[in-house]
Amino acid sequence: MSRWLRPPVWMRRAGQYLFRLTFSSLTRRILSLNLAGLIALVAGVLYLSQFRAGLIDAQAQSLLVQGEIIARAIAATGTTDSNGITIDPERLLDLKPGETYGPSEDILSGLDFPIDPTRVAPVLRGLISPTKTRARIYDRDGVLLLDSRDQFARGDVLRFDLPPPQQGKPGIAERTMIAIRNWLNRGDLPPYRELGPENGKGYYEVAQSLAGQKAAAVRVNDRGEVIVSVAVPVQRFRAINGSLMLSTQGDDIDQMVTAERIAILRVFGVAAAVMIVLSILLASTIAGPVSRLADAAEHVRRRIKTRIEIPDFTRRRDEIGHLSGALREMTDSLYNRIEAIERFAADVAHELKNPLTSLRSAVETLPLARTDASRARLLAVIEHDVRRLDRLISDISDASRLDAELQRQDVSPVDMRRLLTMLATVSNETKHNNHNHNNNVTVQVRFEGSNFDTFAVPGHDSRIGQVISNLLSNACSFSPEGGVVRVNCRRIRNEIEIIIDDEGSGIRSDALERIFERFYTDRPHQGFGQNSGLGLSISKQIVEAHGGKIWAENRLGDAGPDGEAAVLGARFVVRLPAI
Repeated sequence: MSRWLRPPVWMRRAGQYLFRLTFSSLTRRILSLNLAGLIALVAGVLYLSQFRAGLIDAQAQSLLVQGEIIARAIAATGTTDSNGITIDPERLLDLKPGETYGPSEDILSGLDFPIDPTRVAPVLRGLISPTKTRARIYDRDGVLLLDSRDQFARGDVLRFDLPPPQQGKPGIAERTMIAIRNWLNRGDLPPYRELGPENGKGYYEVAQSLAGQKAAAVRVNDRGEVIVSVAVPVQRFRAINGSLMLSTQGDDIDQMVTAERIAILRVFGVAAAVMIVLSILLASTIAGPVSRLADAAEHVRRRIKTRIEIPDFTRRRDEIGHLSGALREMTDSLYNRIEAIERFAADVAHELKNPLTSLRSAVETLPLARTDASRARLLAVIEHDVRRLDRLISDISDASRLDAELQRQDVSPVDMRRLLTMLATVSNETKHNNHNHNNNVTVQVRFEGSNFDTFAVPGHDSRIGQVISNLLSNACSFSPEGGVVRVNCRRIRNEIEIIIDDEGSGIRSDALERIFERFYTDRPHQGFGQNSGLGLSISKQIVEAHGGKIWAENRLGDAGPDGEAAVLGARFVVRLPAI
């Protein structure tokens, strides 16, 4: 294709967007459901239209009035007195005084006035020609005398024995229209059939009119067209001489009903266009953002980039905005978790590599040792590295299981008064049983508030106990011989604060944040490898999993001569949400 004929880029992108939007599953469902409801409504209006029923009733009444007028005209001008009226002399002799002799009701009802087609044809043609009504006249035996459809000018009458004109086979379009009309018009109406000229009484309304009653009937022909027919008796002096049957042409009523339906369909077209536009707009506000969120989620699964950004629809105050925010938070949490796992794996590999390297060197050097003292030093190094590996693996295993255990276990109230008292008692009893343990440091616990105050937090008692135990052990290890570790617990509004103070040398200012990092340790008074450096990191992880905070600071005293305050020891503060 020539570049002059190629559409611009924005037009191609707009077309692709509309194509994806149009053929989106959600868009199709919205359009289908909306249009289905509208189509059902319109179909019901077309099928159960009251206009059609009212039109048929009005047409039937109009034909009855028209038939009565034409029947009287035919009775007045189209009947002949073939028998005449005779006077019986014997009847005159039998008259009594006051009686008269003339045609009585019984006589009149028995008179025979046959209908003369040659006299009726001009009258019928003059009355029927302005209308589209078909008129048929039957005699008293139900034999067809005259049919306006077969009538020529000047009252000439076509013979009945001529075959009907041949009609060509309808095409596909016409057959389709006939099928639609049959579906719309059929209902419970009986079919209309053309009966022979000798079988006029086969029509219900003709039979009723020959019995002296006017009648009407509604039928449907084989082309799906509604036929309304009425029949009124043709009588003179109460003598029924025949029947006049008036019926509508095939498409008279259907043309009016079709015009009404076309108007309804026009309204439907406008409503459908508006509904399609509104449905597409609605789908674009739903299907488009959902599709973008799904694509972003697919990219996250494939990890095409280092960090995939989920589309931000949080400005929308609806379910799509809520879904976007939830996906963004979930993705950020997953990425943070993945990055934390990667950092943890790297830290673990680094920490395990050091003792393994030392252990390997010692093992390789052991066969080369020539003296017992050298072999003893190498064996001590090997034993030290094995214990260090054992501590590292135990702490790493505990840290790796921590998140899973916190997620699986149910949260329950933890009484901090009971827990702190128990841990302090255990630490003090251990000191008395083992004088070399924790430098004989005493743990003291104090609760601020009345005895009726509640010091309870929601969480896992074993894990919160692990945090307090780690902090107490850490404080005791830094405290001098015979020192005191003070634990103070109080309630601050909706939080429980636990403060653990020791009498050690304090924490270097540049290490106040680093001490909570994994594998970080700063214990100059202890030998190398005596601590894994995971205790405070695990404690921080547990506290944050319970929705709390933990930090470290130094206890400062009065300023000295140089203007700097003396460090009295380290302080660890833990705050947990209270019940």
